[in-house]
Amino acid sequence: MLRLRKGMLALLGLSSAALWGCAVGPERTTAPPPTPSPPASLAAAWQAPAAKVLQPHSAASGAPVAASTDTTSTGAASSRSDWWQSLGDPLLPELVSAAQMASADAAQALARLQRARASAAVAAAAQSPQLGAQAGASHGRAALGQPVATQASAGLQAQWELDLFGAVAAGRDAALARQSAAAAGWHAVQVAIAAETASLYTALRGCEALLAQARLDSQSRDATARLTELSARAGFTAPADAALTRAGAAQARTGVLAQQAACEAQLKSLVELTDLPEPQLRQRLAARTAVLPSPRALSVPAVPAALLAQRPDLADTARLVNAAAADQAQAQARERPQVSLAGSIAGLVARGGGAEVRGLTWNLGPISVSFPIFDGGARAAATASARASYDEAVALYQSQVRRAVREVEAALVSLQSTTDRQTDLNAAAQDFEVFLRATEARTRGGLGSLFELEIARRNAVQAQSALIDLQRERAVAWISLYRALGGAWSADDPSPGPGKSL
Repeated sequence: MLRLRKGMLALLGLSSAALWGCAVGPERTTAPPPTPSPPASLAAAWQAPAAKVLQPHSAASGAPVAASTDTTSTGAASSRSDWWQSLGDPLLPELVSAAQMASADAAQALARLQRARASAAVAAAAQSPQLGAQAGASHGRAALGQPVATQASAGLQAQWELDLFGAVAAGRDAALARQSAAAAGWHAVQVAIAAETASLYTALRGCEALLAQARLDSQSRDATARLTELSARAGFTAPADAALTRAGAAQARTGVLAQQAACEAQLKSLVELTDLPEPQLRQRLAARTAVLPSPRALSVPAVPAALLAQRPDLADTARLVNAAAADQAQAQARERPQVSLAGSIAGLVARGGGAEVRGLTWNLGPISVSFPIFDGGARAAATASARASYDEAVALYQSQVRRAVREVEAALVSLQSTTDRQTDLNAAAQDFEVFLRATEARTRGGLGSLFELEIARRNAVQAQSALIDLQRERAVAWISLYRALGGAWSADDPSPGPGKSL
């Protein structure tokens, strides 16, 4: 029995060596997948003026741009790796992490990555011999007059497709490209979730700031209405003036309730996004009520083409182009002859008629060759379909490159717009506030009308609200730029390991 086992192992080794020798010999004739090229319309430089200020080096002299801590103007150019921590709000990074953990999009992206890894493992396994074990036993009389016999066998079978024209290798390349695309796609989802969470959080803080402003206005109008009502009862003020102040106070209270409802709706959205208990989230938010994040300036690459290397969604699409190219190469290779090799080895024990026979059975082969002669055009159609899929993937990639450039340009335009409006809005808010105080003093002295006071107060409130909206708009523009630049992703970033959950 020991000699039988040794013989089986030796023959199995010889068979494997023969299989390796036959498969390694021919060289792959299909070309590797090409790297997709950007669209011809991709500009050589950014068009938004803000880009020149935010580039890490001056285009003219190559000197570094001086850093600035002023986040109300286009200034410092800084790294994106720790950007969320630099916003000065310790709660925001925690909310971003919670949203990434709770997101269904992130879970789907992880599942896509895990499927791609499994497919890549299957494609890689197709390049190796497929080895299986078999065993069988029988007991009976084969024919009349023959003694009862017992027979048992156990052995191994191997089969291997010899990749003479690169079809199997192309399938592996396609699977690996899709795995790499899925990994980049997972990072793209993380960046998108972070930006969405930060934008919603900023909108909530802006809403709270507007609510605080509305409450101050309502309190002021209530005080004016009470004083005017007392004056009207004493006969010093006309009843129409008292009615005007009451109407203004009622209108202000309505505005407070509407703004409060808007803030509550945004809070509910944040609860849904982060999957945090609402009481706990309210408690955490209370520490910085109505305080908007102050984003730090980001650096912008010198040329739009640099986006191709720093946006994970573009890397995802580019690798899908490579996968489509490999699919096309595989379809072309399948139009050529297919060669496969098989082999087996088994140990046999037979007993019957008082005798026992032991030994090995083996075979190396057959070598089968499949020549496509007529298939109704199926293989040619598969190649045409793969070629069309490749063209579709290239068109999608080029479209996404243009969209990525547009998103950066739009964020830069928004930043420039907020910078241009900042000075005038500050001046308007200060002057309207001065005019309101002067009108209040004149009204108390009997030199001004309540109608003038209401107009002055409305202008002051609107100017303060415009400043809050500008601060919120600027913070959202920075967040949009962060997302448009690909976040802090780089091609070397690791993806979640197999089986890892978010």
